[in-house]
Amino acid sequence: MFEIGDKVVYPMHGAGIIEGIEEREILGEKQSYFILRFPVGDMKVMIPTANVEQIGIREVISVEEIDKVVEFLSSDQSHMSNNWNKRYRQNMEKIKSGDIYEVAEVVRNLMLRDREKGLSTAERKMLSNARQILISEIVLSKDADEEEVTALIDGIIDGEGV
Repeated sequence: MFEIGDKVVYPMHGAGIIEGIEEREILGEKQSYFILRFPVGDMKVMIPTANVEQIGIREVISVEEIDKVVEFLSSDQSHMSNNWNKRYRQNMEKIKSGDIYEVAEVVRNLMLRDREKGLSTAERKMLSNARQILISEIVLSKDADEEEVTALIDGIIDGEGV
């Protein structure tokens, strides 16, 4: 179980810090909630502590693991369906997984595809969301600046290296 101060990832939302644990009564039922603050985007959410496993909340990756993610980002684009609808569904499943490598794959592939062929409005929004999720986790793991991490990711995708 997580504690106050832990850095965690909430799939589809990004990385945040548990700022508190509160008990609330909602619809006549008392439940314990984690209060999670997302530094990137400055948002707070309440997550029922009983649902943490079901939601897929996990610890933020280690600094050592970031090097592997950065290496993964600089690898070649993986195969994506030419069918827009199928590609969108596959990418959404990867983002929902909460796995940083799956999210990084979506970011890399969509950024490269955008450069080559452009993206639809929906895919552009998906890319923006996936980038925020990826950036938020790296920011919390490295205690880095959001702009610095954004520049790092853009530089890797643009082929400038680390």
